[in-house]
Amino acid sequence: MTGYIQIYTGDGKGKTTAALGLALRAAGAGIRVFIACFMKGRRYSEDAALVRLRPEITVKKFGRACFVRGKPSRADFAAAARGLKAAERAITSGRYGLVILDEAAVAAALGLFPASELLRLADLKPPRVELVITGRGASPALKRRADLVTEMREVKHSYRRGVKARRGIER
Repeated sequence: MTGYIQIYTGDGKGKTTAALGLALRAAGAGIRVFIACFMKGRRYSEDAALVRLRPEITVKKFGRACFVRGKPSRADFAAAARGLKAAERAITSGRYGLVILDEAAVAAALGLFPASELLRLADLKPPRVELVITGRGASPALKRRADLVTEMREVKHSYRRGVKARRGIER
């Protein structure tokens, strides 16, 4: 199987959800999956389900318990650097057929690492590995390099009416 590069970006909901759906499909087909979560250190509802899918799906978190707001801290930069190293190992290991870099596009957009790092990882990708990068603000160069780009666009969302993120739906 030839692996491609997919980008899920934009300001709408569903980027991580789409990547997790692909992970579920891949695991069901016997493809091992590695998910590196950038900027996400706290627990989300999907974590409990993904644990049950080991060893087919491996998830590693590279963020603090809170999302980056304002100027990133040293801990944010360090976590992102660890995430890039882990992503490189996963991409080049020969162990995984699908590697997902969740929120990596927004991590680059916020300056946690240069956007060129994602292009470098794409260049390291062996032909059989599918690489998925999610997050708002994917760079134009990354979009050009990808084989598939999906841009999520918010049309309407309940949080605009004051509805908080619901467990099991948005978090």
